[in-house]
This record gives sequence, structure tokens and C-alpha cells, in this order.
Amino acid sequence: MARQLTFDWPVGVSLEASDFFVSEANQAAFRMVGDPARWPQGKLLLTGPEGSGKSHLARVFAGARRAPIVGLSGLGARPSETALVVEDVDRMTPAQEEPLFHLHNHMIALGLPLLMTARTRPVTWGMRLPDLASRMQATVPVQIAPPDDALLEAVLMKLFADRQVRPPAALPRYLATRIDRSYSAAQGIVEALDRRALLTGKSVSLRMAADILQEDSFDDR
Repeated sequence: MARQLTFDWPVGVSLEASDFFVSEANQAAFRMVGDPARWPQGKLLLTGPEGSGKSHLARVFAGARRAPIVGLSGLGARPSETALVVEDVDRMTPAQEEPLFHLHNHMIALGLPLLMTARTRPVTWGMRLPDLASRMQATVPVQIAPPDDALLEAVLMKLFADRQVRPPAALPRYLATRIDRSYSAAQGIVEALDRRALLTGKSVSLRMAADILQEDSFDDR
């Protein structure tokens, strides 16, 4: 039987506030991000692994505060006059350290909230600018923890929805009890199921999931 051609179409990820599922694993982060009055010096560092919802939660904050979201490449732009979100600060290059340092000072001087996201805490970043290192290490961190059962099921359902895949109702729980309890594992199995469905022309099913999980080529870690 001939297999269908498949293409890597962009996935339409929904980052609306109503799509953010709160559980014990991310409740502390959700509450802290939503209450800038509790941030010492108006700064907060939101940490968590890839796929944990950092960008989603940052966009919830940005929407509520009408705050721009900038990447590291935008740090040298016109100083913000509102709350601000800077994503992936742990990926900064040495050349981006000084602009981030000046941004810290600018936001503190104006009393504006500064939310930053990163995969890890500053102690692991290897910053070369001592003044920035001290400011980052003094910034209060809040972590999105590894997913609990409820959150892992919700993450799986959202990943399917982002790909416009309608799985059987029992599939998210079935997968949650069989893959590693991590955001990357959830992404991996949903991607594998979506691709298998496109290749075979069949709907995503429990049987398809069982077959993929048993294959040596599937690595959910």
C-alpha cells in the first residue's frame, strides 16, 4: 500500500490565557507571575524545561499587562516604558549581557515589572559581566516543576489540539501512564502519532500509540 506524502506544516500553537492549565506543578509559578507586586525590585525569573509552558505563561502576563515580549536580539531597542517580558535569557551571548544589565537598571529606576524566562537558574549560565551576574542571581526565581498526572494529561490534550488532532478520549491518560513524566516526552509522542497518522492515512488511536511505544526507534526521553 502506497504511503501518503507528508509535509512539516507549522503547528498552530495556542497561547491564550484560557488554554493555560493550572495544576500543583505550575500553580506557584502561575500565582507569582500574576502578582508583580510580590516581585522584589519588580523582577521575576520564570524557569522550567522546554515545553513546560514558560512562553505560554509569559504571554498570559503580557496580555494582562499589555507588556511587549522581546527576544535577546531586541535588548538594544528603545527602552521600555511599560512592563516587559524577555524570553530565553539563559541563551544570551556575551555581547548581549551589557544590554540586559542596562535594561535591569532602567526597569528598576522606573519601577516597571520585568519578567524573564529561562530553562535553568543563573548560576549555570556562565555570565562574564559580574554586575549582571549579581543582578540575575538576586532576581527571585519561580520554577515550573515537572508535570504531575493531571498536568501531563492536559499538556498532551493541548499538543493534540495545537496539531488539530482529535484523539480518542482515553488516549491522553493512556499515554500519561506510559511515557516519561516530562514535557519533552509528551511532545515526542504527540509528534510521532501525528506523523504516523499522516503517513498511514489513519486516525490516531490507542492501537497506533501502543505500536509506537513498543518500537525501538521511539525514544521519549
